Amino acid sequence: MQLVRSTVGRKIIIAISGQIMVLFVIVHLLGNSTIFVPGGINAYAAHLHNLAPMVWGFRLIMFVTAVLHIFFGILVTLENHAAKPLSYEVNKRLKTTFAGANMIWTGLLLGLFVVGHILQFTARITPDISSRLSYLSRGDFFDVHSMVVGSFQHGGITLIYLTAMAVLFLHMFHGIQSIFQTLGWNNDRTMPVIMRVSRMAAFIFMIGYGSIPVFIYVRILT
Repeated sequence: MQLVRSTVGRKIIIAISGQIMVLFVIVHLLGNSTIFVPGGINAYAAHLHNLAPMVWGFRLIMFVTAVLHIFFGILVTLENHAAKPLSYEVNKRLKTTFAGANMIWTGLLLGLFVVGHILQFTARITPDISSRLSYLSRGDFFDVHSMVVGSFQHGGITLIYLTAMAVLFLHMFHGIQSIFQTLGWNNDRTMPVIMRVSRMAAFIFMIGYGSIPVFIYVRILT
């Protein structure tokens, strides 16, 4: 319990939960990328369906991880604002990036996006999908490929998704380097390298996720 009572302990929880979510972003991107292989994403979805107990266990872990990350992220942010006079003196001497200064907002925007993403592609209750369920469902087979393609042929959905990926870039660029700082895995010599790697990793995630709706919208991927 001492871990959650100190600011340092709370930041460690944020860092560790952030690490777990970075790994999820990697795995999820690899899974999504199967859409570029003919029949790939349907086979991937069927494989996950056959591993339902494991998938639900994984979802529970990710839910708890996200709740911890969000809760302690908000708590630490409020504590920092409460100590504003001291923070102001420090910030006059330290450079703060746009991504670092807006972590709480990019995090909350990503949280809203994830909820919408789950309602759309997991719960399948958004209008673009619920109206086509009878077409997409063929006995025990659900056509995930057609679901994704059909959704991203809508300009509004594609725009929302691409905006969310830009927000993801900002959040992960600062978040990845913060993990190293919080856990004490950096120094003056390695920090520039860590920042470059963080920027590159965040950029790869943004392009990787963003390429799917773009390729679908311009009819390269059908």
